[in-house]
Amino acid sequence: MTTRLLIVGPQGSGKGTQGVRIAEAFGIPAISTGDVFRGAVADGSPLGQQVKAIIESGNLVPDELTSAVVRDRLSQADAAEGFLLDGFPRNIAQVASLDDFLEGRDESLDAVIELDVPRDESIARLSQRAAEQGRTDDTEEVIANRLAIYERETAPILDVYRTRGIVDRIDGVGGLDEITERIVAALEARGLLRPAAA
Repeated sequence: MTTRLLIVGPQGSGKGTQGVRIAEAFGIPAISTGDVFRGAVADGSPLGQQVKAIIESGNLVPDELTSAVVRDRLSQADAAEGFLLDGFPRNIAQVASLDDFLEGRDESLDAVIELDVPRDESIARLSQRAAEQGRTDDTEEVIANRLAIYERETAPILDVYRTRGIVDRIDGVGGLDEITERIVAALEARGLLRPAAA
């Protein structure tokens, strides 16, 4: 059974960790835009060279290029039976781009997982991670700015998907296994079943 998922949540919500766990449980690739960019750069493809130049100059990769890189990744064989997207779409323009691509293949997203984590919890988690990893650039001010960008640009995409009835809001506070179980239960309630071997 094909399963096409998107996981959305603010920085510090644990979406990267949960995305990988859910993708493994459903036997589909977890596709993170950050990983896709790094892969394209490592491959030295024309797209990768464009991305590399932008990243090295400290700029954000434009929507059009991000969409092209993701479309290329979703066209690979391992994504034919489904995928879990993490980090794309990030804004309304990218939602339209993803819709166009999927509609062109007569496909659509099956579910959008919204990891709901209070702002102060996100800040606390990111501050702790910065301290543990010695990341001096992750100040509270920088973290707050990233969360503000998420709230302004990414959170509105959830309203688009809510009108389609495919958003499952998951409480993102608790133990890792506990949160994974909540997500799996919500997806199974939609009739999205994991492979028997899982």
